Amino acid sequence: MSALWAWILLVGSVTVAVTVVEGGRRLLAGRLSRGRPGVRATAPGCAAPAFVTAVVASANAAMPYRLLDGGMENAVEHVLRIAAIGAVTWLLLRISFAVTDPALNRLTRVEGARNVRARRARTQMMLVRRILAVVVVIVALGTALFTFPQVRALGAGLLASAGVAGLVVGIAARPSIGNLFAGLQIAFSDALRLDDVVVVEGEWGRVEELTLSYVVVKVWDDRRLILPVSYFTESPFENWTRHGSRIIGSVFLHVDWSVPVPELRKVLYAYLQEHPLWDRVDWTLQVTEVLPNGLVQLRALMSAHDSASSFDLRCDVREHLIAYLREHHPESLPSLRADALTP
Repeated sequence: MSALWAWILLVGSVTVAVTVVEGGRRLLAGRLSRGRPGVRATAPGCAAPAFVTAVVASANAAMPYRLLDGGMENAVEHVLRIAAIGAVTWLLLRISFAVTDPALNRLTRVEGARNVRARRARTQMMLVRRILAVVVVIVALGTALFTFPQVRALGAGLLASAGVAGLVVGIAARPSIGNLFAGLQIAFSDALRLDDVVVVEGEWGRVEELTLSYVVVKVWDDRRLILPVSYFTESPFENWTRHGSRIIGSVFLHVDWSVPVPELRKVLYAYLQEHPLWDRVDWTLQVTEVLPNGLVQLRALMSAHDSASSFDLRCDVREHLIAYLREHHPESLPSLRADALTP
């Protein structure tokens, strides 16, 4: 009869633990989350690991080990201990991601003058979160391994030769360790951030992903350029959004000397006034060069909120100016002159 009650106690403990977790989940998803979208978003992501942790912890506490055979008792206790380590690790990781995801989503939507600070905070938060996740997983694996007596004995032997072992591991893991420190350096030196516009290896693109080992740059034609993090600490690269996302674009036109520059300047300003991509800060139209082939070079400058808007704005301005010259001043289009010498 005592054995039956022991098993009933085990089932009851697991049931109570699951009920408590379900009650907490309902509170977080309902009454406690009113006006707190971050709390509401946290509950679904942590539900599964919370249930597993509750089941494993209650089973480990109420398991009637004395009713099991000697070998079976040790095996069941060992399995439950490893399962508890894994469940707690899973729960900690899900909590950390669920808590930080709402903040990261808010930072993604920040525009204007605060965009640079938002991208800096988002980059640092993501890298710190990844570092903490790696540390938690390594500690969990070490704790699980040291539940085996053979591993504990091996660990004690390795401590005697820790210097040699550390030297060997350091040499073998030098690239990974270098990338790890490079990632930390980039994150906290503010040299590179998520969504920064960069030019690397002759390619123009935007930083799409920044991890502890590599950086993914989304090139303008949707290709992905994957580079080790150490590349950005050892090689020069262009960062077009280092201090802000605002950028000045240029359009060059090679035209005839007869081009009416003041009139074209008014046309450019009138077009920019109606264009939604111009940020209404900087613009100009200047004659910047007299070319050896008998043409003059015009340079139109206009500012935009970011590099993508600047590219589209430049294309639109170029098309508009060419169309205007072709329609109203065809004599200003590029033409080559030649003198016929008579004998």
